[in-house]
Amino acid sequence: MKIVVIGDSHGNIANIKLVLGFANKIKAGAIIHCGDWDNLKAVKLIYSFKIPVYGVLGNADIDPRITKMVKDQRLKINLGGRKIGVCHNLRHFSLYIHSLNILFVGHRHFKSERIVNGVKIISPGALHSVEPSFAVYDTAINKVEFFDL
Repeated sequence: MKIVVIGDSHGNIANIKLVLGFANKIKAGAIIHCGDWDNLKAVKLIYSFKIPVYGVLGNADIDPRITKMVKDQRLKINLGGRKIGVCHNLRHFSLYIHSLNILFVGHRHFKSERIVNGVKIISPGALHSVEPSFAVYDTAINKVEFFDL
């Protein structure tokens, strides 16, 4: 299963639309959003797409209308046979990291991949950035590929 991973979109509708089009083209099985949606229009756009969405809240998600749609600061999900964690800030998951295969983290606004205690920790970068980026995770081969917009 291919999973499109985004974060820190901060309401950048143009870049969200580009990524959703890409997700459709590669037949992604899910979309993960690592928080900082920043406005309700961004949340509604992503959740209206015909691909399952797994998203968390970020520090910029203070609008109560957003917190009614996106309720969690961290998620632990199973997709494609992988134990996946999602959070905006790594401190929200530090106690649970040992039970995961991979953890997707937002907040940092730059893309990165590292391994800590056998767990991949991926930051997809930010869609609202000078150098916007996102990632695609292939659960079948446990590989992450980064894309610049």
